[in-house]
Amino acid sequence: MTHQHINTGWPQLLAVRLRSVRRDWTLTAGIAIISACYLVAIFADFIAPYPYASQSRREPFAPPARLGRCPPSEVAGFLPRLCLYKQTLIDPLARRYGEDARAAPQSLTLFPRGYSYKLLGLISVERHLFGVEAAASGEPARLYLLGADRLGRDRFSRLIVAARFSLLTGPMGTLLAGALGIIIGCVAGSAGGAADAALMRLADVLMALPTLVIVLAVRTAFPLELPPSRAVLLLVSIFALLGWAEMARLARSMVLVLGEREFVVAAKGLGLSRTRILFRHILPNAARPLIVQASLMFPAFLLAETALSFLGVGLQEPEPSWGNMLAEATDLAQLRRSTFTLLAPAAAILLVTLGAHLSAAALKRRGGQAVS
Repeated sequence: MTHQHINTGWPQLLAVRLRSVRRDWTLTAGIAIISACYLVAIFADFIAPYPYASQSRREPFAPPARLGRCPPSEVAGFLPRLCLYKQTLIDPLARRYGEDARAAPQSLTLFPRGYSYKLLGLISVERHLFGVEAAASGEPARLYLLGADRLGRDRFSRLIVAARFSLLTGPMGTLLAGALGIIIGCVAGSAGGAADAALMRLADVLMALPTLVIVLAVRTAFPLELPPSRAVLLLVSIFALLGWAEMARLARSMVLVLGEREFVVAAKGLGLSRTRILFRHILPNAARPLIVQASLMFPAFLLAETALSFLGVGLQEPEPSWGNMLAEATDLAQLRRSTFTLLAPAAAILLVTLGAHLSAAALKRRGGQAVS
């Protein structure tokens, strides 16, 4: 009997271990994806080979650069066997490009000099991660990794810089909406009575309304032409004022549930104040479900900002955002010709959303039900 019990226990133990590894892997993957996206946003100027607003009117809708092995005679730097072969506009009406046979291949190099920018907003730097080494004669070809838009602007540089606006608006809106929701939920759960009923009915109204339509209506009440800083402030304020309801309902339920636990009853018996009990005993034990809820709010706000910019009421040109870059995909002819390059912002949004949902799912499985 003992031997049989041991044999049946090992599969169960192994299953528990595998589930634990799977949970840890999911959380690690989610955090890694989000961290990588934010590192790209922080060092966007270092990664981007060109200024996001720099135009080359002679190369509208240029295709992605053609890279290949360098000729044996080509003298290169850090990447001696990788060269850029220049393409030129052959048919302006059909937007057809072909390789320029007269132009010599130009080698790619690491850390070339380029446009000047402020690294981390402090240090003036001219070095970039990669670029084209200028030929002995003539202007260096532009390295379009994702092609160029209708004004000849490098889509890759705009995609990288656009991450700043999208990844700043979402987290700030999440923090403010989450903080406001937690405060309102704690007040409703602690006060009870008429205050609880009024606050929760207001939350029900906000949750019943179509959020994107309300956000769009509120945004159109303000001027369209806003500097990036004011656009961020406006969108964050709108998200905070309209997105707190779900967090408030969760915080209220956690206050009511944890208020009946033995350690809270004991704290009340010791004569501790309601505020001290709330901040010392209830909120720390409710932290994990609240964090899970916040991680689910973040991609929702990110998608809302993208939708606003896509519709033309978010960040305005020439400032890049993933939403206004996706607006180019409405040109079906260009979309069929350059599907991947036009949908690259959608891939970036999908990646960030995937990271947020992986993190939220892992946190929920690891202990989101511990307080229930």
